[in-house]
Amino acid sequence: MAARVDHAVTSGTFTLDGETFEVDNNVWVVGDDTECVVIDAPHSVDDIMAVVGQRQVRAIVCTHAHDDHVRVAPALRELTVAPILLHPADRPLWELTHGGPDDVDAYLWDYDLTDGQAIEVAGTTLQVLHTPGHAPGAVCLYAPDLGCVFTGDTLFQGGPGATGRSYSDRPTLEESIRARLFSLPDETVVHTGHGDDTTIGAERGSF
Repeated sequence: MAARVDHAVTSGTFTLDGETFEVDNNVWVVGDDTECVVIDAPHSVDDIMAVVGQRQVRAIVCTHAHDDHVRVAPALRELTVAPILLHPADRPLWELTHGGPDDVDAYLWDYDLTDGQAIEVAGTTLQVLHTPGHAPGAVCLYAPDLGCVFTGDTLFQGGPGATGRSYSDRPTLEESIRARLFSLPDETVVHTGHGDDTTIGAERGSF
């Protein structure tokens, strides 16, 4: 059976630099009826598992380590026995949520993501694109067979993700989008970390 993209929205908070905001996060699951990959682990394991169903989770792939994208990753790993994948440049952000080397209760992810890495699931491939700027270890996941890219908080409908907070940089983000995302076909659907879908062509035209 061909791979597909399943989706839900889950609600919670985002906290950084001493401020907390209410946010809605997209949950993206790529796979078939047997196996899948979960992209990000926001606020609720139950909400994520409602999308996963009875499928085997092959990996929990984090687009970046802001707490509203990785908060329940360890709990989801415990439930599904699936490894957590994260780019190592986001360790400082990960440790804000899950503890650092001096914390006996700290959790780490299982495997590092690398630029150009291929993640295979249900007969399709997710290509890892390192797109720093919103966060130093931010990645996007391009699925050419499915005609889409999962951008986390790197690119939204209407423009780049937020910068101005710790570990973010606007010029770096804009260069990542130009170099890594705008090289994709215009018709590529952009599945974002928050909000509605868009396309590469639409965002290129308004960038």
